[in-house]
Amino acid sequence: MTVIDANRMNEIEARYPDYFHRSFRQRFGGLMILIATLLYSLYAVWFFDLPKLFAEAHWERVGIYLSQWVSYDVQPEFRIQDDGSIEVRYPRFSPLGDNPHPDWLVNNPDGSITLSISGTSRSVTVSKNKTIVTAHGVSVPVEVSSGAPKVIGPVPGWMTVYDDNVLADLGFAGNVSISVDRVKIRKRFIGWANFIFDTQSSFFDKPIGEVVSLIISEPRIKPDQSNLSLAFDDIWNNSEWQHGDVWTKLFQTIVMAFLGTLLGSLAAFPLAFLAARNITPNRLLNQILKRFFDFLRSVDMLIWALFLTRAFGPGPLAGSGAIFLTETGTLGKLYSEGLENIDNKPREGIKSTGAQTVLVHRYGIMPQIVPVIVSQTLYQWESNVRGATIIGAVGAGGIGLKLWEAMRTKANWENVAYMVILILIVVFLFDAASNALRHRLMGTKTH
Repeated sequence: MTVIDANRMNEIEARYPDYFHRSFRQRFGGLMILIATLLYSLYAVWFFDLPKLFAEAHWERVGIYLSQWVSYDVQPEFRIQDDGSIEVRYPRFSPLGDNPHPDWLVNNPDGSITLSISGTSRSVTVSKNKTIVTAHGVSVPVEVSSGAPKVIGPVPGWMTVYDDNVLADLGFAGNVSISVDRVKIRKRFIGWANFIFDTQSSFFDKPIGEVVSLIISEPRIKPDQSNLSLAFDDIWNNSEWQHGDVWTKLFQTIVMAFLGTLLGSLAAFPLAFLAARNITPNRLLNQILKRFFDFLRSVDMLIWALFLTRAFGPGPLAGSGAIFLTETGTLGKLYSEGLENIDNKPREGIKSTGAQTVLVHRYGIMPQIVPVIVSQTLYQWESNVRGATIIGAVGAGGIGLKLWEAMRTKANWENVAYMVILILIVVFLFDAASNALRHRLMGTKTH
């Protein structure tokens, strides 16, 4: 064991003062940051009243909305007539068309009707005096001949009895509402109804093979139009999914992002040279332009869109203008900072030859700044595809407005899912294209 005397200790302390004489900040800085973070988290919980927020949130709506994103429902209604017959009705604009005959609805010999909600495990049999609901391994009869529906036997947990009706909740598969003179059923299907052809199309409810055969061969459904052209028109003008309008609005969003970014980069490029201190040695002009860039980008794109929709009315012009103003500020700042960080030696070398200012900028500055300009511009273009969707919701046109209209109905959630998926695909493609262009222009490899 080596013993270190006092002189040796003093020598070590003098040689490494940072380890033996640490400041208060160095000793307790990490702990103070941890405590401050914890205190701020507690303050945020109190300020936003998170316990109450989570307690009062409508979490059940999450499941409802998600189920409607990936499914649709059919709502047949069974009306019991005075003579004992049962009339089946469907709501107007039913996904099954005006005169449906689904195979999951069976007319029994005794006059009753059996509807399969989910295979053989969940079904409803409706007769004149009684409705039988089968689910979760049990069959529950409900008497409907008296003044109010009455459950015969014990009431299961998935069934609720009210004064004038009985409600059976069958989960994702649907539900059943039973009253004295009618039975309403909601039957849910996975998928999107009538996504290709709506109920008004001549190709509606036809098998795929028959549709392909009609498109390829004759006879024509309409004498003055080929079947291929008719099929395209029916898909493009689908009244339920509005493919034509959705794709047109999506193209408007892409054009808004491209035009706004392009005009913003063209405006920011010359202004950046005037704002850069090492290019334009005029401090007053530098500061004025930099504060101008700060003003343009400090006002959010959404706020610019609100201003411009009041000035020019709703439409893509307001959206492109909002992106243009925001990008002029953002790209102007990025370009000017890139110019201020260039190596001045190539520029000074070319200037020493007596070259004109334009040639000095062309050969002494541009080779250094072009990769930065291209990279930042492509990134902003990619980002503005997403931003254009958001500003569209306030009236700036594009698919954002269409998406907001679908969400306001609180019923067309499958249409919302369709547009969200389209937006995600477009953003993904633009992200991949932007990354590929940046790597190609900057000479780096993608991984």
